[in-house]
Amino acid sequence: MSESSTNGIPSSTLSPDLENQGGSTLTFHNISYSVKVKSGFLCCRKTASKEVLRDLNGIMRPGLNAILGPTGSGKSSLLDILAARKDPHGLSGDILINGAPQPANFKCTSGYVVQDDVVMGTLTIRENLQFSAALRLPNSVKEQDRNERVNQIIKELGLSKVADSKVGTQFTRGVSGGERKRTNIGMELITDPTILFLDEPTTGLDASTANAVLLLLKRMAKQGKTIIFSIHQPRYSIFRLFDSLTLLAAGRMLYHGPAQQTITYFQSIGYECEPYNNPADFFLDIINGDSTAVTVNKTDEDNSAESVEEHIEYNTTLAEKLAEKYCNSTYYQETKSILENISLGNTKKTKAFFRQITYTNSFCHQLKWVSRRTFKNLVGNPQASIAQVVVTVFLGLVVGTIFFGLKNDTTGLQNRVGAMFFLTTNQCFSSISAIELFVVEKKIFIHEYISGYYGTAAYFISKLMADLIPIRTLPSIIFTCITYFMLGLKPTAEAFFIMLFTLTMVSYTATSMALAIATGHDVVAVANLFMTITFVFMIIFSGLLVNLTSIMSWLSWLKYFSIPRYGMTALQINELSGLNFCTNNTGWCTGDQYLKSQGIDVSTWGLWQNHVALACMTVIFLAISYLKLRFMKKFS
Repeated sequence: MSESSTNGIPSSTLSPDLENQGGSTLTFHNISYSVKVKSGFLCCRKTASKEVLRDLNGIMRPGLNAILGPTGSGKSSLLDILAARKDPHGLSGDILINGAPQPANFKCTSGYVVQDDVVMGTLTIRENLQFSAALRLPNSVKEQDRNERVNQIIKELGLSKVADSKVGTQFTRGVSGGERKRTNIGMELITDPTILFLDEPTTGLDASTANAVLLLLKRMAKQGKTIIFSIHQPRYSIFRLFDSLTLLAAGRMLYHGPAQQTITYFQSIGYECEPYNNPADFFLDIINGDSTAVTVNKTDEDNSAESVEEHIEYNTTLAEKLAEKYCNSTYYQETKSILENISLGNTKKTKAFFRQITYTNSFCHQLKWVSRRTFKNLVGNPQASIAQVVVTVFLGLVVGTIFFGLKNDTTGLQNRVGAMFFLTTNQCFSSISAIELFVVEKKIFIHEYISGYYGTAAYFISKLMADLIPIRTLPSIIFTCITYFMLGLKPTAEAFFIMLFTLTMVSYTATSMALAIATGHDVVAVANLFMTITFVFMIIFSGLLVNLTSIMSWLSWLKYFSIPRYGMTALQINELSGLNFCTNNTGWCTGDQYLKSQGIDVSTWGLWQNHVALACMTVIFLAISYLKLRFMKKFS
């Protein structure tokens, strides 16, 4: 191999198109990564350390740098480590950028395109790119300049014809898969990063679209960008675009060097690629021990003693043998020599610590843009909110019809209490829909948070403003306006607004509890089940199904955690106090007597202490939800 070099890097390992181009060079030195794996059940549960990557060394230069390997080979883990997006626990080794330690906020300054699409489907392509530009470019950049940057990227990515089309959701049809993938790439190109990471960029795309995406990346690479991506099984037209190839199996490096010299390397260690066979498939067949893809070179002294059967079954031993052969190759020795020269000039190396996240713009600027997008998403996806309003109107009419025209007698008293129980219970169970608030967009939030779009507080407050206020307040107003007058409750403005305020507070508190339970979960069904069980126990202590004064003392404390109890108590005081229900068949002549028999304080403070309790519970639940969101694991 040639010993001539460019910037200290042998020209033999550079693509001809990239030898004279500048750009960032990423080097990784002795990267090892292990995770804790738990096995067994309960008291017999054991924790063991599993090695994911072992002693990896390599150089990623400007161009297309592919990381190839079978499922479980560690390619996604290596990609995340290089992009500073992996949990640093269990990680060792050093990563340098142009020979200098990796910046602490590297994840915010580089680009990272995740495997799953993380663009807002209710927004257009242009709106998604404008959102990225507004939060990732400094506030000093004028709006006109930001828009010009967005238009430039739209043109470069070939999205001009669909720029003002919505990306699409499960309810509305949007752009194609390739256009969606290019939009994801465009979101990361806003800051013009010198290094761009992509996790399985061809996943979910047909062969033609996948080829088009890689051609786009190839054009960007020729402009001097360092593009690093993991890929599973590319077709030949995609493979031939690679400048560098890193081949992994069982966490070991089997090859790292020029992609077009990979076949020659494997030929030198006894593996012959058949004519018309896709090289990528050929490499994976070797790793998996497929004998039909293997030809043993009997003239090689190291391989003459090996039988074909040793290559049939894939296991760790085979990966170890292939990794050992690579370690003895000139490719590895040359790479190792370059890495040693680079690391000698650095006394301070990058260690495995939690790297910081920096934000380009202020909190107020973040809140403004995240809130704007959240409201656009709400307006652009009205199915859930409209359905909730329709259901609220229907239930309000049903309740109003069933309890229509309440009278001041024994039946009227019973019906009033029953109606109030239904009103508070309905408010609680309707809030279960809030479970999805922080679950559906979890992947989007994690990606944008790590990339430095916005902080947790800005995202949390914006979601509350878009859900807690409109989605929970409007149904309470509709429900109160319909039922209050159909039931014929107290004909005073004060009583009406107290009832409206009470139902709104119950809805806020129940919604806050739903958020506190669901935040951080991946499965909505689990949070839904837990919420339902919790509300059932709360209903038991609401004051209707059992007289709270008769409950044993060691259980009575549970009533203080019942949201329906506070709402129902406030509604009963508001409606029943001062009413006369005297008949020959009842033991209660007034509403106050009934309330006292239930252990309810009929004073003014007795009414408002329920609202104070609901407000305190709301604050506590929201604080729990925020803390769970704040400290949620955001690294893979």
